[in-house]
Amino acid sequence: MAPAAIDSVVFDIGWVLVRFNYQPIIELLRARGCAVDDLHALLERAALSEHESGRLHGQGLLERLAALATGAVSHAELHEKWVGMFELDPPMLDLAHRLSEHHRVYLLSNIGDLHWAHLSREYRFHALGHGALPSFLAGAMKPDAAIYAQAERRFALHPAATVFIDDRADNIAAARARGWQGIVHTDHGSTRAALRALGVRC
Repeated sequence: MAPAAIDSVVFDIGWVLVRFNYQPIIELLRARGCAVDDLHALLERAALSEHESGRLHGQGLLERLAALATGAVSHAELHEKWVGMFELDPPMLDLAHRLSEHHRVYLLSNIGDLHWAHLSREYRFHALGHGALPSFLAGAMKPDAAIYAQAERRFALHPAATVFIDDRADNIAAARARGWQGIVHTDHGSTRAALRALGVRC
């Protein structure tokens, strides 16, 4: 049996459509007495996963980050650095826009309310393609099967006709377990070539 033609392309956001520059928030926290040897461990101490699952709102995340510093740090300072860490990947954004002319294009990302509000306000990510499911609204995070199932219902996705683009192999493995096609993103050129190999016009 011939494979189903791809009609839906689902994009992750972080390290796919945008890159992160963590240095400004690291420098701010260090200047206020916080030891930042492992940023990911520090963010876990601040309950980032709770935030991105929608169980801790943005103000709560900023409060937890502030509590990790020994010196005074305002929520306004933290907010500025937290939402200012994005660097757009123009070729990938252009790819997503061009694909939306011939395919259904969606966003599926582990992201909290502060980052989503910023990306929507500054770059109109909420209007990119045909829909978006941020994890804080889904109440679940990749690679939990629940967020993929919710995307299927919300966007009427046909798994065999859906391709997911994400930078993390575990997130792609979870999508493939549900019958989706998957591309582990490393750069624009290889992702575009992988899409073409699936018969996607791009």
